[in-house]
Amino acid sequence: MTEYVPGNFMWSQGVMFAMEMMSFGAAAAGEVLGVVERLSRRERDNRAWWEEWSREAERLERWGDSEAAAGHDLTAGSLYLRAATYYFCGERFLPPGEEKRATYRRVLHCFARGAAARYPNLERVEVPYEETTLPAYFLRSDPAGDEPAPAMVVFDGLDNAKELSVLFAGVEFGRRGIHTLAIDGPGQGETLRLRGIPSRYDYEVPGAAAFDYVAARPEVDPERVGVMGFSLGGYYAPRAATFEKRYALCVAWGGHFDYHEAWLERRRRIESNDSRVSAPAFQLPWVLGVDDMDAAMRVLEDFRLDGVVQHLDRPLLVTHGEDDTVVPLRFARRLYEASGSAVKELRVFTAGEGGSEHCQEDNRQIGANFVADWVADHI
Repeated sequence: MTEYVPGNFMWSQGVMFAMEMMSFGAAAAGEVLGVVERLSRRERDNRAWWEEWSREAERLERWGDSEAAAGHDLTAGSLYLRAATYYFCGERFLPPGEEKRATYRRVLHCFARGAAARYPNLERVEVPYEETTLPAYFLRSDPAGDEPAPAMVVFDGLDNAKELSVLFAGVEFGRRGIHTLAIDGPGQGETLRLRGIPSRYDYEVPGAAAFDYVAARPEVDPERVGVMGFSLGGYYAPRAATFEKRYALCVAWGGHFDYHEAWLERRRRIESNDSRVSAPAFQLPWVLGVDDMDAAMRVLEDFRLDGVVQHLDRPLLVTHGEDDTVVPLRFARRLYEASGSAVKELRVFTAGEGGSEHCQEDNRQIGANFVADWVADHI
């Protein structure tokens, strides 16, 4: 992985995370590298990280306000989308609290204004779920035309949000005539940050809620709805598709098999001050709604696909990077091999072709194109 910030794996991966939103109009290389240059002169604490990304986001948001006032809506929309990405990048490593919530509200504000101008086919929706709702975006595919068309439900991972996934996944689906419902499930994005709903192991419950919503839309053919999860979503989606038989196919964009086992290694890294960690120590307990890592590890005892995915009978795609420094490739192989799917594929991206890092964060476009082509071929 390119060390944009030498010796700091978490920050370098965070920079890569931002950089790869360029393809979707939500980042610019010069702006990202400008933040990196300023960070090189700062103490390497995560508050400095938040301050520099927020500084860049605020600059673009103010500029967007000026362009909007001048009637330059498309230019303003581009600025707002980039501001939303940078606010989110800064917020990722900030511990839970009012500053984190306030920063995420800026993400929502800027994304709403940017999407209205640049992606007018995107609609914010609320998906009924138990006694509440889950926030989501429905990205309508214009090439799909007026007849009911396929759709993909997209869940996030441990520290992503629908504002990014609706673009890096949904744009390529849309170009192939496939609608997208990008949803913040329990423990994700807005659902966690502003509604306090933690994750759960039985993701077939939010998976069923998402299916019910999207399949009822007149634009969607309910016989051709798939489910995809990104990063930790590589656990969520296979779990959902195994139990919720109405899904037509499943994509694990980043393969998981035993999330408890994966975190045994990650916890050792955190506690030994190994720099090769992708998220702060607070992230896992916060996502799971518990107080500390010991409690989080107990919750993760149920986050296993062995004994579950053997019953998956939908077409399955598992993608992974051969050099994934967050989730070792062996977990993707185990998911693929254990799956009961008659139609399944494991796609491993190499360093030579690009996309060899976690969920193709070193070349998101390669991953997005392959996933979208595979879904279009199978749905």
